[in-house]
Amino acid sequence: MRRFVAGLIWAGAALLSFATDASAGKLAPKPLYRDPAFDGAADPTIVYDRAEKKWLMFYTNRRANVSGLTAVTWVHGTPIGIAESADGAEWRYRGTVEFPRNIPGTNVETPTYWAPAVLEHAGVYHMFVTIVPGVFTDWNHPRNIVHLTSPDLKKWSYESTLPLVTDKVIDPCVLRLPDGTWRLWYNNERTGKTTFYADSPDLFHWTDKGSAHLPKDRGEAPLAFVWKGHTWLLIDLLGNYGLGAFRSDDALTWERQPDSLLDKPGTGTDDNNGGHHPEVVVSGGRAFLFYFVHPGVPDMKRSSIQVAELKLGADGWLACDRDAPTFIQLLPPP
Repeated sequence: MRRFVAGLIWAGAALLSFATDASAGKLAPKPLYRDPAFDGAADPTIVYDRAEKKWLMFYTNRRANVSGLTAVTWVHGTPIGIAESADGAEWRYRGTVEFPRNIPGTNVETPTYWAPAVLEHAGVYHMFVTIVPGVFTDWNHPRNIVHLTSPDLKKWSYESTLPLVTDKVIDPCVLRLPDGTWRLWYNNERTGKTTFYADSPDLFHWTDKGSAHLPKDRGEAPLAFVWKGHTWLLIDLLGNYGLGAFRSDDALTWERQPDSLLDKPGTGTDDNNGGHHPEVVVSGGRAFLFYFVHPGVPDMKRSSIQVAELKLGADGWLACDRDAPTFIQLLPPP
């Protein structure tokens, strides 16, 4: 009888735990998403489509499964892929972005598009994306960040090429500051891959401000977000060293978190390597970290998108258990 009662208590606790998790959303699969066209999904950015009431993921679509590509040509000629989801847990391929033909640097046979950042403001969608003028076998070619707008996340119009400090800039990230102005962080490849930033009063006119002066700053893909009373900035530390994390009270002066995120391999499918190029969606007070992973040998080119929930540790720094089940429910933003 005691064993029977104990069994009932255990079962009840398990059911309660499941109910708690289920109420927090749907269990996200591992991997969260693989691109069905090129199998090279990377660099995700996520925005809510208010008209269709869906979440859209825009991502670099590396040509991982195309044979005969030499050197780094498979990371060039890349379109921007789109996937859609109603909840953040189940994603379905939607196609690729149709860019306008008047963007400087795209009047070649196969332009390269990298690392979009997409946001909505006052009913207009904005995309900041890196353009490389062609397909190349090395990294020694110009690249610029351009600004596009759209009323519906389908038809895009070219606005400008940002007047940044060099002609080798990648990985834009944009955040609205408390005073209503905007800040863009990007990777300056000519300074050994360090983070620079620019400011704008309206998303259309930008002034480059130079180095962001991040401590221990060498990496790419800066990603800024506000959560738990601080502005946070993540960067991809390259190789398989995960993500560096920084904390600030004014988005100017940064303190480096002692420990990196996603630097230790996970145990889930396609999650057994360092995490790259983050995106964070804050929804319902929770923060979800999206990232991509190269599974490794023999799939050196293939990449998958994963998701894990961020937590705030007792020490005030970010924590992320990539092996814990991630129950996710992305709510429509206000």
